[in-house]
This record gives sequence, C-alpha cells and structure tokens, in this order.
Amino acid sequence: MNPTRDKALYLLARRDHSRRELSQKLSQKGFVSSTIQPVLDELENENLLNEDRFIASFIRSRSAKGYGPLKICAELGKRGIDHNRIRASDEWQETLWQEMAISARIKRFGEAIPTAKDKRMQQARFLQQRGFTTDQIRWALK
Repeated sequence: MNPTRDKALYLLARRDHSRRELSQKLSQKGFVSSTIQPVLDELENENLLNEDRFIASFIRSRSAKGYGPLKICAELGKRGIDHNRIRASDEWQETLWQEMAISARIKRFGEAIPTAKDKRMQQARFLQQRGFTTDQIRWALK
C-alpha cells in the first residue's frame, strides 16, 4: 500500500482537483514532494487525475452559482490552470455568459431594470464583483 496514493485517491473521490491543488493538499498533509509527483503522474496516466475534467466541472459549478468568466478564470489560475487551457475547454465555449449575467442580476434584484443611475450602478457593481465583463454587464442592464 502506498499512503500517498491512498490519500490522493481519497481526495479525488470527493471531487476533481487540479494537479497543483492536489499536490499542495498532499504536501500540507506531510507527504514529501519526491513521493507526490510520481503518484500524480501515475494518477494522470490512469485518468483518475484529469485537469480537463476538473476545468469543466469547475466552470459548471461556478457559473451555476452566478459567477462570471473573469472570476472563474482567476480562480482557476490560482489552482494552477493555464489561461489558454481554460479558454479551450468545451464547457467555457458552451456557456452563454451574457445570459448568465442577466440571470445573476434577476436572481439578486428581480426582473425590473432600474432607471435610476444609482440603482443601475449598484447592479453593475454587483455583476462586476461576480466577474462579468463590461459588455456582459451592459447587456444585462438593457
């Protein structure tokens, strides 16, 4: 039995992870880097550790919670995922970000589009904090 592999499998059974994220978690648990990297290579070869699957799952999860592409991209970057790899994901291409911005605005503020400038700015700031682009915010406030 390999305790590093066992812990990695335990973590992967709970949810998908990026390679960097899984490596960091194993290091925090006291496993040595020289034992972690070969285990991660082995898990990738067995398709148990799959960053493309992780990216797709992460995008679906965060977009369902109302987060926009800028925030999702930043969060994936913190998990060691390259920006180009994110953009190449099928899930990224399928997500209709303008509709997501509209949905997030409606969920938080209701159907009515505000006419008062201060209310429009409040909603725009909310969408900006959620990670939507300026064009997506404009679209959501039309």
